[in-house]
Amino acid sequence: MRIKDFGGEFALIDDITRKAKDARVIVGVGDDCAVLDYGAGKYLLWGVDMLCEGDHFRNDWYTPRQIGAKAMESNVSDIAAMGGLPSGALISIALTAETTVEWVEEFYAGMYSVADKYKFDILGGDTTHSIIQTVSITVLGEVEPDNLCLRSGAKPGDLVCATGDLGKSKAGLELLLAKTEGDASGHLQPKCRLAEAQVIAPYANSMIDVSDGLASEVGHICRMSGVGAKIVEENIPISENTRKTAEKLGHNPIDYALHGGEDYELVFTLSSENLKKITLNCPLTVVGEITSKKDVLIESAAGLKPLKGGFNHFA
Repeated sequence: MRIKDFGGEFALIDDITRKAKDARVIVGVGDDCAVLDYGAGKYLLWGVDMLCEGDHFRNDWYTPRQIGAKAMESNVSDIAAMGGLPSGALISIALTAETTVEWVEEFYAGMYSVADKYKFDILGGDTTHSIIQTVSITVLGEVEPDNLCLRSGAKPGDLVCATGDLGKSKAGLELLLAKTEGDASGHLQPKCRLAEAQVIAPYANSMIDVSDGLASEVGHICRMSGVGAKIVEENIPISENTRKTAEKLGHNPIDYALHGGEDYELVFTLSSENLKKITLNCPLTVVGEITSKKDVLIESAAGLKPLKGGFNHFA
């Protein structure tokens, strides 16, 4: 049976996952990072992410430096979503026979620029050859136990919030696919919200980064927390640039925000009282509310309907 017919990426993950046996494992499969308690006063965060040529990046769209920076930003975003800070990274790369030394140097320059910005080091890795370029990054981090944010802590009555604006990466991707002029920086040069996550974490009941679209991320929080949600379509933060891009291409910008992904913004839930305690250096928008019913819904001018979708690698 093909993975697509089996139910896609997340059905496959559920099928092959088994519960960790090590008592030091606080969180295993199912969140943005694994969490381990080594008795040092802080928890260890352990995350990994992979990018493949032709799927996650194209050399005719990106510079090598942009590829390296995006690969590292996406991994640091997972650490951010857990409420932690990165402390080191391991880089595994597969390179084609045509890859030049200059390409690799620029690729690493992009990764080092992100590591320097967030004050951690690249500590090692592995290099091999392949028919396509592939990069897999493992990032280690630390989090104070009281600041640990999981997908599983959302409570009925929590507000669902998002940082920044959503759909910008999908807008950039669609411009590149259509070979149309416009601002594609949201796709080519995304930035994670590490500093903002440090402010949010002490007050949030749950948090996740937007790697697969708002619909997918809210769904993950609700499934892991055993709750439901109602998202208000008109409240979803979408920039004017993203709206104009969608209009130019004949698309609905709401679809970009709900199903696009790779924005690396944060979606989190918290009480209305705790929301008052947060001040960020970026926009913060209340997009909905957590409910006790397990339905995940979106409210628009047309009424309420189930909120489904988000990016799935095998859909």
